[in-house]
Amino acid sequence: MTIHSTANAHTAAPAASAPARPPSKLATVIRVTSGNFIEMYDFFLFGFYANQIARAFFPATSDYAALMMTFATFGAGFFMRPLGAIFLGSYIDRIGRRKGLVLTLGIMASGTALIAFVPGYATIGLLAPLLVLIGRLLQGFSAGVELGGVSVYLSEMATPGNKGFYVSWQSASQQVAVIFSAALGYGLNHAMHKDVIADWGWRIPFFVGCSIIPVVFYIRRSLQETQAYLQQKSHPTFRQMMRTIALNWPLVTVGAMLVVMTTVAFYLITVYTPTFGKSVLKLSTEDSLLVTLCIGLSNFIWLPLMGAVSDRIGRWPVMAVCSALAAVTAYPALSWLIAHPSFGNMLMIELWLSFLYGSYNGATIVALTEIIPVQVRTTGFSLAYSLATALFGGMTPLLSTWLIDATGDKAAPGYWMACAGAISLVATFLVYRGIVKERVAA
Repeated sequence: MTIHSTANAHTAAPAASAPARPPSKLATVIRVTSGNFIEMYDFFLFGFYANQIARAFFPATSDYAALMMTFATFGAGFFMRPLGAIFLGSYIDRIGRRKGLVLTLGIMASGTALIAFVPGYATIGLLAPLLVLIGRLLQGFSAGVELGGVSVYLSEMATPGNKGFYVSWQSASQQVAVIFSAALGYGLNHAMHKDVIADWGWRIPFFVGCSIIPVVFYIRRSLQETQAYLQQKSHPTFRQMMRTIALNWPLVTVGAMLVVMTTVAFYLITVYTPTFGKSVLKLSTEDSLLVTLCIGLSNFIWLPLMGAVSDRIGRWPVMAVCSALAAVTAYPALSWLIAHPSFGNMLMIELWLSFLYGSYNGATIVALTEIIPVQVRTTGFSLAYSLATALFGGMTPLLSTWLIDATGDKAAPGYWMACAGAISLVATFLVYRGIVKERVAA
């Protein structure tokens, strides 16, 4: 399936009176998803350089304690997401998709810059971890609506019968960030000594991210408002939106359950994978980065492909099969990997989990845009997604580290993903065979 231009094929009028040529669908997709790149680029770097960040900002009596504090700070940002979903989401539903997406990018950029330039604990003491925490909270507040705003925009600009394909590019754009950051980290590990990277070299990818932000601002400012938003005769106030969300609380709750599988799987196979490869499997940094890079490529392929498949066969068959497979296979797969640790085996298992994530996500994100009322679509989508990410996905690196230490079972993160798969399987049947079936059909 090809992303094509919506420009009219009629004979052009003279240049002086010709209307402005509408941007192509491809250009619009790039513009709207560019902010997703920055968000995930920074999130992934925080996970990959967790050990270096722990030593720089969170000195503790043990490496485990420092790593736990780092992942706790990483997870803290996710608890700001529901607030961002409510306040920024209502702002976007009220004033427009375009203006809102420019605002979220600005907040996100400030958090990224703060983390990049804060001196270490040895220089400014307790102020260092405090400023890093503030940076993560700003990023979480912005991210609370970034994914929802982008998904809704893509849904509303999609051509008929292709919503799954178009909306899947929200998640696919994040994979570009994973690939780019993994490749950059791989290059730095070859170009610099590990002691230099541990001291200050880990900051270089964050500086690169800061240098990209002005370009993304320029790209996103050229977005046009969606026709679906412009055609709304009225836009509800904040109080009216909150009332509508309250009346539709089953939709938000079940929507959050749908997203659990997506968010847990994503953070497990991308953000946590480098730490898992190095700390648990005892693989080299280069091997862990190569696996992560391959996961990003795999995700990038499966997301739009399975989004398009869901346009043809329906959302629920894809979602039901993939969530069930995750519930059944996640722990056995990781147990086998622990028993046979190697680069090839880790790549094979991670690619299987990538297939489950990409296939499920490709159908699920568009499904969530379809079950939320249009008047509060950004707020409702963002709140459901943020709740799932705050309570499940964002805590995946922290909980995976804790589960391994508490149980002594190095494959324990598989239990977490299996639980996520089971929750989303139940939610899939509730949506398409249960309490909100009428809303989906409407």
